[in-house]
Amino acid sequence: MTIPVDQLSDPTVRAFVTALNAGDQNALYAVLTPGATMSDDGSDRNLREWLDREAFSSNGRMDVESEADDGRALVANYRNDTWGAMRTTWRFTVDGGRISRFETGQA
Repeated sequence: MTIPVDQLSDPTVRAFVTALNAGDQNALYAVLTPGATMSDDGSDRNLREWLDREAFSSNGRMDVESEADDGRALVANYRNDTWGAMRTTWRFTVDGGRISRFETGQA
């Protein structure tokens, strides 16, 4: 069972997932702080390169299964044209209504 994106608890995380699922780069970058960072499976990555490769150019999409930590920790089925579907975890650090860091990896 998935949680509809518009019902995610944290409005900043909701905006991130909405933008990612729509492939809307402008909206997604608007929800990130200028110096935002991220990691994938425990290794820091270049955020813009990762988003381009894993989300925008490969039609990435996130179907959220569950949330914790007031909506800032998600378990989601993530799929894109490169890797297919996989169960993933996402943890977001929100500062002043924008995401300063997210960490993702296989669940």
